[in-house]
Amino acid sequence: MPSRNPRRIKLARAFRRAEIPAEKLLWKELRATKLGFKFRRQHSIGRYFVDFACCECLVVVELDGDSHVSNAAKAEDVARTRELEAAGWYVIRFWNPDVFDNLEGVLESIAKVCEGRKATPPSP
Repeated sequence: MPSRNPRRIKLARAFRRAEIPAEKLLWKELRATKLGFKFRRQHSIGRYFVDFACCECLVVVELDGDSHVSNAAKAEDVARTRELEAAGWYVIRFWNPDVFDNLEGVLESIAKVCEGRKATPPSP
């Protein structure tokens, strides 16, 4: 298991305190294994902090808002997703308004991905 870096732990805590409303709403539903899977919030994976991660299924849930609209941000998101996928994670993204307008649909999508990943664990 990688050593715990106090600087990264402090950073993750800061991210958790600064959560946006969409993250707060989704976390309320993901926490305490309401979907049958344990999620972590602002979880450190490699050099990234992801919004939510299910370590059991290797699923990352990212929420995107206005800061993800520019071409540069989109390119960064693509590179980040590729790097996480290369490490064995499945990345699923939602726009912040999706959480407010269709929370049940977002939760169903997340549960479906997690169920599929749990049923067929990634090959080594």
